[in-house]
Amino acid sequence: MRGPNTGVVKGHQTGDTRRSIGKMLSSSKNYWPSFIISTLLLIASVVFTIIAPTYLKELTDEIANNAVAKTIDLDKIKNLGILLIIFYGLSAILSYFANFIITTSTQKYSRDLRSAITKKINKIPLKYFDTHATGDTLSRLTNDVDQIATSLQQSMGMLIQSVFMLIGVLIAMFITSWQMALTAMVSLPLMGLFLLLIIKIAMPQFTKRQELIGKVNGVVEENYSGQLVIKCFNASNRVNESFEKDNTDLQHTMIKAQFCGGFMQPLMAFISYVAYAAVCTVGGVLMNSNAGITMGTITAFLVYVNLFQSPLSQIAQGLNTMQTASAASKRVFEFLGEDELVPDKTDKNLFSDPKTHKEKIQGKIDFDNVHFGYEPNHEIIHGFSASIKPGMKVAIVGPTGAGKTTMVNLLMRFYEINSGNIKIDNVPTKEMKRAEIHDIFGMVLQDTWMFEGTLRENIVYNTPNVTEEELQEVCKEANITHFIDTLPGGLDYYITDDSSISGGQKQLITIARAMLRKAPLMILDEATSNVDTRTEELIQEAMDKLTKGRTSFVIAHRLSTIKNADMILVMNNGNIIETGNHEQLMKQNGFYASLYNSQFAFE
Repeated sequence: MRGPNTGVVKGHQTGDTRRSIGKMLSSSKNYWPSFIISTLLLIASVVFTIIAPTYLKELTDEIANNAVAKTIDLDKIKNLGILLIIFYGLSAILSYFANFIITTSTQKYSRDLRSAITKKINKIPLKYFDTHATGDTLSRLTNDVDQIATSLQQSMGMLIQSVFMLIGVLIAMFITSWQMALTAMVSLPLMGLFLLLIIKIAMPQFTKRQELIGKVNGVVEENYSGQLVIKCFNASNRVNESFEKDNTDLQHTMIKAQFCGGFMQPLMAFISYVAYAAVCTVGGVLMNSNAGITMGTITAFLVYVNLFQSPLSQIAQGLNTMQTASAASKRVFEFLGEDELVPDKTDKNLFSDPKTHKEKIQGKIDFDNVHFGYEPNHEIIHGFSASIKPGMKVAIVGPTGAGKTTMVNLLMRFYEINSGNIKIDNVPTKEMKRAEIHDIFGMVLQDTWMFEGTLRENIVYNTPNVTEEELQEVCKEANITHFIDTLPGGLDYYITDDSSISGGQKQLITIARAMLRKAPLMILDEATSNVDTRTEELIQEAMDKLTKGRTSFVIAHRLSTIKNADMILVMNNGNIIETGNHEQLMKQNGFYASLYNSQFAFE
């Protein structure tokens, strides 16, 4: 079930962190003014924090020099205390508002990323979804974007404040005592060395962690959607073993990532304590040698040392958090960088508005020497050519893998052909807007799709200006009127994942949805595969009404359902090998006749 790329965990590459952060900066440029304002507030907060120890020095000296003689100036102490409270209070308030702005901006940025991913989903070709697990894509939209927002919120303000604090404190330290400042700075090279070493070890673990989270989410999504098959085949133990392996890998990776990241804080604290001891020793020597150093100077300097060491520790912690953001953003921007659908050559509807001028579409379809392959070196459609007249009911039959559904996907421009042309009323589809092609066609697929909402909303889905009379008539033609009448609320019955609606009933609802659209061209891909024989007869009758006067393509394995088709295209290995109606093909006694008779071989 899993796509080929879902189980691969890529290694960390040099420069990934810089590229990821660069992309984050580039994509968040709308919020730079907010970040600049918050930076200015943080700088002001730092200034108040750095000035405060000078008043603490005076307060300490006043107490230390006059405590023995009991001649302490209490008014001076009170005034200095008030100043300290004001300075630290202003610092805290400014820091709060700066972080509030950062938090608001990062949340808006994460909203923009989610919007960008959602828009991207509608622009990338179906090939991407064929090769990537749904859970992994959802993990990029939810978990990875949340990680970016949380990490930026936690680390951005911390890093900005810490950098300016470090610069300001260094200046204040050298002004206070250059000898003790040099002593404190001895720890810088040691801190820098350990910091680079830990980042180099930790970053691959953070990258691997995010990718494993996506992989585990993909497995969970697969197991959830495939519960019926898992239970039918008693594969719970096997599935659980597979999940536990992935889950255990994630656990070990998260432990390694957190261990490497968490090692920064205690390491920085240890170096800080060594710096405290060194500064106190040097300060004591200078004080003893009458170098103009007082107890207040040492007290203020110890505050500066704390302010000096704290930013280094916070920078280490912030860089640790930024690694998580970098790893998550790498996955997000990988998705946003995926190749998109080939742009439309026009932004106008060539058939005017197909929703209101459908009579302008005659319904002539031509396949002109169409070549196509899902992979560049593996072509599966080889020179397909056919001409369908307006109003014809065309059945496409053949064994599994013959290329039946592929032809429909090409007709709808879900995939781009390698060469050749597909034309609608002599207009190549590559010259048309995809949106116009999708408006022209109505589709009923084998895989039913229902969303949470009322039954009415599911049937009317994206079809404007539907009257109650039209809705009731369509329900009658699709033979679901009786079923609707049995539901509490009828058409207003609310459908959830737990709703007791069978697969056949869901198929009937999707058929009614296509009928209501009244598109001039129709595609029915195994539309009766999920219904019983009696319901199939009723649907067949409705389908005859639906396709009357419209060019329609019917893909069916039950060949009995397409006996009345105007043309049957028999495909095998990407080629049309037989063409004709049912009677003509049966008389040929060829491949089609063999397929048709095989349905009754074991009866």
